[in-house]
Amino acid sequence: MSPSPEEPAGPPEPPALTEALARVGDRWKLTIVAALLDGPRRFGELSEAIDGIAPNVLSQRLRQLEESGLVLAVPYCRRPARFLYELTAAGHDLAGVLRLLTGWGARHAGGEPLRHASCGSPLEARWYCPTCREPADDGGSRDQVFYA
Repeated sequence: MSPSPEEPAGPPEPPALTEALARVGDRWKLTIVAALLDGPRRFGELSEAIDGIAPNVLSQRLRQLEESGLVLAVPYCRRPARFLYELTAAGHDLAGVLRLLTGWGARHAGGEPLRHASCGSPLEARWYCPTCREPADDGGSRDQVFYA
């Protein structure tokens, strides 16, 4: 039975999550960001690094990431116009998110978890307060996490 027009379909989508998904909400954008975490790359290098992405899709997603302030396109040749793509500070901030998604994917898809380079133990993400350096029990309330 579908909800009547007067009844809401569910809780409203959190504004902070909505904004984040608008900027990086598809697999290609996150894959491009992950490929750029190692450093700047040219278009052809990105195309080779990302399996299955069509050149027109790569161009479109790079433009969108640039418009979102996550990627910077630095020209290195004027004729024809060619660019070196690199992450902005905001793009680099997504590294933690990508690690969390990678860990989640490994746990739920049977892949290999991220491991500590020194001892080989699986890594875990934990919320903590950077001021008092104490761990938070559940990462804060849902409102604090999603509605920031």
